Amino acid sequence: MSRTVRMNQGVEWALHGCVALSWVARDRAIPAAKLAELNGLPAPYLNKQLQALAHAGVLRSTNGPKGGFRLARGPEEITVLDVVLAIEGEGEAFRCTEIRQRGPFPTPRRDCRVPCQIASVMHDAEMAWRRTLTERSIADIAAEVEASNPQVRKRICSWLDSSS
Repeated sequence: MSRTVRMNQGVEWALHGCVALSWVARDRAIPAAKLAELNGLPAPYLNKQLQALAHAGVLRSTNGPKGGFRLARGPEEITVLDVVLAIEGEGEAFRCTEIRQRGPFPTPRRDCRVPCQIASVMHDAEMAWRRTLTERSIADIAAEVEASNPQVRKRICSWLDSSS
């Protein structure tokens, strides 16, 4: 039986929100409730993710009747890793607990000054994963979405305009 390591679903929600925000005017804030409705999500939970993005400098939030969220910088400057780290946190995914120092054949502490092979492999994998997410921007994703469905941007922008 295989197990899947899962990211917080807020990462998916945040990425969809950022793509939608990349299509609206940079000076226009979209309420969290509208972004939630657009994606069929619970507004309080999406708002929590959007607040995390604002805290990380990915989004800007504005209060008041015309308040909401907008991208803090151009979509080409926001990487997928920026969004993931804002939601998931900065910590590494793999945490070595030095189990090689336990059990009936413990490795002496003096022999554990360098990471074990398992920790090294996991670190290398994480660095590759982070590199890949750094190479992709919100603008890249938005362009791919539009390429696969050319009407999506127009439909979303029109819906956001009509429901303001």
